[in-house]
Amino acid sequence: MNNTGKSLAVKCNRGRTKARHMDGVEDRMAVLWHHGVNTGRLTPSEFVRVASTNAAQIFNIYPRKGFIGVGADADIAVWDPEATRKISVKTHHQKVDYNIFEGMTVKGVPSYTLSQGRVCWANGKLDVVEGSGRYVDRPPFPISYEAVKKMNQAKAPRAVVRSAA
Repeated sequence: MNNTGKSLAVKCNRGRTKARHMDGVEDRMAVLWHHGVNTGRLTPSEFVRVASTNAAQIFNIYPRKGFIGVGADADIAVWDPEATRKISVKTHHQKVDYNIFEGMTVKGVPSYTLSQGRVCWANGKLDVVEGSGRYVDRPPFPISYEAVKKMNQAKAPRAVVRSAA
């Protein structure tokens, strides 16, 4: 999406004020590593939990995603904590003509990524096949429904019992 598409999305998005996307998704893990692990705010293990495990749990796809184990469909990123990269709209792979992290230099980037047993990112080169991705079904999360049910019950109108005067 470019700036023209973004403007159109704003107009067509049923009265919402912005489009339903965020550019920079390609760079978010490197930015999180740079500002989290490199500053001591996160340990490498906490980085994995925040970037992968917690997200899979929030979207109710854990342990199919966000977990490395038998039966899991995990994409694996091999991280180089010493490598650096300058983020630029000229070098990213997103279909947008801007980047919210434009010009930022990050230390700590993925050197390899494996998806479905295939290397799809190696040393800065993307090697993907169109249509090779798979839809991951997200079943409803019953805990959320229970919370909403309790909230609705608490807010439901109740009759006030009064005694005769």
